[in-house]
Amino acid sequence: MELKATSIGKRLAQHPYDRVEILTAGVKVSGDNHEYVIPFNQLLAMSCKRGMVWGELEFVVPNNQVVRLHGTEWGETQRFYQHLSALWARWSQEMSEIAASVLNEQCQHIAALTQRNKWLKRQDIEGIQQAIRAAFSALPLPLSRLTEFENCRDAWLECNSWLTHVEKRRQQANQKFTQQMLSQYAEFFQQIESSPLNPSQARAVVNGEESVLVLAGAGSGKTSVLVARAGWLMARGEASADQILLLAFGRKAAQEMDQRIQERLHTDQISARTFHSLALHIIQQGSKKAPQISKLESDTEARHKLLITAWREQCQEKKAQAKGWRQWLTDELDWEIDEGNYWQDDKLARRLAPRLERWLGIIRTHGGSQAEMIASVPDEVRDLFQKRVRLMAPLVKAWKTALKAEGAVDFSGLIHQAVNVLDNGRFVSPWKHILVDEFQDISPQRAALLAALRRQNSHTALYAVGDDWQAIYRFSGAELLLTTSFTHHFGEGDQCALDTTYRFNDRIGQIANAFVQQNPHQLAKPLNSLTTGDKKAVTLLPDDRLEALLDKLSGYARHDERILVLARYHYLRPAALEKADTRWPKLNIDFMTIHASKGQQADYVIIVGLQDGKEGFPAPARESVIEQGLLPQPEDFPDAEERRLLYVALTRARHQVWLLYNKPNPSRFVPILEALGVPVAKKP
Repeated sequence: MELKATSIGKRLAQHPYDRVEILTAGVKVSGDNHEYVIPFNQLLAMSCKRGMVWGELEFVVPNNQVVRLHGTEWGETQRFYQHLSALWARWSQEMSEIAASVLNEQCQHIAALTQRNKWLKRQDIEGIQQAIRAAFSALPLPLSRLTEFENCRDAWLECNSWLTHVEKRRQQANQKFTQQMLSQYAEFFQQIESSPLNPSQARAVVNGEESVLVLAGAGSGKTSVLVARAGWLMARGEASADQILLLAFGRKAAQEMDQRIQERLHTDQISARTFHSLALHIIQQGSKKAPQISKLESDTEARHKLLITAWREQCQEKKAQAKGWRQWLTDELDWEIDEGNYWQDDKLARRLAPRLERWLGIIRTHGGSQAEMIASVPDEVRDLFQKRVRLMAPLVKAWKTALKAEGAVDFSGLIHQAVNVLDNGRFVSPWKHILVDEFQDISPQRAALLAALRRQNSHTALYAVGDDWQAIYRFSGAELLLTTSFTHHFGEGDQCALDTTYRFNDRIGQIANAFVQQNPHQLAKPLNSLTTGDKKAVTLLPDDRLEALLDKLSGYARHDERILVLARYHYLRPAALEKADTRWPKLNIDFMTIHASKGQQADYVIIVGLQDGKEGFPAPARESVIEQGLLPQPEDFPDAEERRLLYVALTRARHQVWLLYNKPNPSRFVPILEALGVPVAKKP
């Protein structure tokens, strides 16, 4: 059937198309010089209009294009349109049956994935979306027409929502799964620890993403969550004990984790490892010869002696080197150095030894050649960095010589070797789930070891528990961005927070949380307290009132209540504590640096040394160009790590904190704390 424009209509319309012909499943619109075939599967709509003299047909095709035919006789136009509409409607109904079948099959596939009693992972979502897009491309009807057909409408809307609102749908599915798990394993969550897990802890345990960051604020029960996670994976049949790798940063933490697992899970098949013991295991399994760890790594005195001896020999033998070291220590560290053979000064040597140890560790952790290190640092410090590295070269050589003589490796060498063993395929990781404690302390080198393990098996799940508010170890190589930009470094995943602290009252929490979150780079999270504290739970007190404070505490603190005195440096231990055993014999007083107090808790905390200056808190930056060049870049927020250090100190306390400040020369943290509502007391 064909419709043509009248001769006068053709002349007056002056349009490229003047006739239309019905095809098997479409129409062809043409003119003297143009032709346009419109299959029914590309026809979105059509209409018939009456002009001043003649009829007009419009065909809407994809991309909002309209093909028009003008100048046809109106009666013929109506008859043609009605016939074509009936053909198109019949074809569309037939195609809708096929489309409905395809769409319903996709809906069944989605339902099977979302109702299989498993967490819906992001990679599952990618598979769903790929299947939906493939199905859409195979439909005989244009997608924009599917809502016209009752047999297609609901299935189309369901499928399309997984493309347009995918995160919402994923969350809905996983919320449903989580509720099922909390109900099904209610007894497990009640009994896995001495106290039942709270809802945020239980939700964190059942999160099934392949990369999960659990933000665990101070006292929020991160160890409970790690133990429960391991137990739940086994209870669910997600993993056997030998497929779970639990990592801690220190030997003591690993031992404590082992003890908790044996007590709560009643198994010794899951063993917590340090990163170094893991590296050693990988090398032992992947090499014919098992490496030995240098005795120097466990003997601080021997390490310092080796480095100071090498340093003294260097200064004694080469005047230029001695001059270089003098310049380094005076210019960068602002140390006062005596004239003459200053390197023979034992007091200076004792002071320098930890610095030499740190610089050597940073250089060894980098792992590159001297040229590679120099090339890797920013342009503005490269020349100075080169001078310092060359001064360190004899010490690095002495260290390597000692290792060779011992036939051993150091900790830095261990991890580098382990990564090489993994990448060369000499060890195949058996672990499906890697659980990491204190993740905020992760360094690029340790992160490289995790990445190498996951390259072995792309489906290895990483479950990281930590708190960016307590990241205080940049000086030893920890990189905060590995936590705050977790998904960038470890792949798309989920972040969840433990929202309840069992340690400190809400007043301590209010001050500590507000103080640390003034840095906008810290990850925001809720952290609620179970107990109420009054305004005096955090108090500023002049530092000459320490003895008066301990006198007062001796009147009401019980013998089993711990009092923790904290300072920025060990040598700032208050002299008053020398007489504590006799002056306050009933008080249970401990002293330590704030760094050492990480993981500790006490009933009462006294923070000393809030003063400005060289020995102040916040501590002035004392980094050498070695640290500037090779450590992760510091944040662009003032005193960012020192602020986190004070947060750690504040959150050691259960009941009350006193911040002892220097009245004539107070720390710049004092007015900040006052602005947050911390009262200033004249006496305890």
